Amino acid sequence: MTKLFKPLKLRDLEVRNRIFIAPMCQYSCENQDGVVNSWHEVHYGSRSVGGAGMIIVEATGVSPEGRITPWCAGIWNEEQVAAWKRVNDIVKKHGARTAIQLAHAGRKASTQRGWDGKSGTISVADRGWSTVSATSEPFEGYEPPRELQTAEVFEIIEEFKSSAERSVRAGFEAIEIHAAHGYLIHQFLSPLTNSRTDEFGGSLENRARLLLEITKAIRSVIPEGMPLMIRFSATDYRDGGWDLEQTQQVAQWCAEAGVDLFDISSGGLITGVKIPSGPGYQVPLAIGVGEVIVQPVAAVGQITTSAQAEKILQGGGVEVIAIARASLRDPYWPLRAAAELNVEVDYWPTQYLRGKWPKD
Repeated sequence: MTKLFKPLKLRDLEVRNRIFIAPMCQYSCENQDGVVNSWHEVHYGSRSVGGAGMIIVEATGVSPEGRITPWCAGIWNEEQVAAWKRVNDIVKKHGARTAIQLAHAGRKASTQRGWDGKSGTISVADRGWSTVSATSEPFEGYEPPRELQTAEVFEIIEEFKSSAERSVRAGFEAIEIHAAHGYLIHQFLSPLTNSRTDEFGGSLENRARLLLEITKAIRSVIPEGMPLMIRFSATDYRDGGWDLEQTQQVAQWCAEAGVDLFDISSGGLITGVKIPSGPGYQVPLAIGVGEVIVQPVAAVGQITTSAQAEKILQGGGVEVIAIARASLRDPYWPLRAAAELNVEVDYWPTQYLRGKWPKD
């Protein structure tokens, strides 16, 4: 019995298989207004047609200043809610569940999107903005951020709370808090970027306070049966930084606060570190987090084949496979995986049955 295609229950939400599409930035809001458009409808809709269990949409700013780039999606106003509702209606029509990754980029905000041949911080004069963080130290190659005042930290908690409430009205069925990849919450978690002396700095409890307060705030405004997830970077790959042991402890606190699934990645806080990249290189980190909690854990990172994904699940310690770049190459990765693993699923689109692999 394959585990990859076994349904998963998260609170009141049943997901048809264990294949999640990981959040991947599209940098495609045309008017730099955070409003998703037809690109997003086609992009996410095709992955639902392709058989994914859950689609976690791209990092979505809880405020204009929380976006990574001016072209990133947002959910701080009603126009954005309506646009996301159109995306969700399409995705759910074809059977996938939808989650939104709520994010604040902190000192890694107001940047170029890369494919324009530019890099670094976008100036205020060029429609960028001043960035904020737990620290006043910049990410390498970026402009220095302004260290947030204590009162401003509480305002950001409220922004996550309000965005969660909008996400429910936009039709999302789950929420993921982005606490990874060197963005704002990660900047507070890591001792490498948090030397604050207020209640949000110092001890692990204080460095985790922002995440825990956001978790509690979101849980207070979403339905009881709606799953709440967190994405962690489980290590900074630097001595004295954020590591697996700290991730394990904070995951336990978050579980007590009502988190239902932990999505485990790594890195992103600093440059100049050696990352042991390779097929499934982050799986041991996911297993490590799974050892201390009862909630399911998702593994992500260079998981590219159905056999590899199934082997990871059968090995224990991981309950979900998050597919990222492999899904960019093949939106129908889940349907291909079902055929390769000889699993009969009832959500092959009837329009595509003539092409059902391996029949020619």
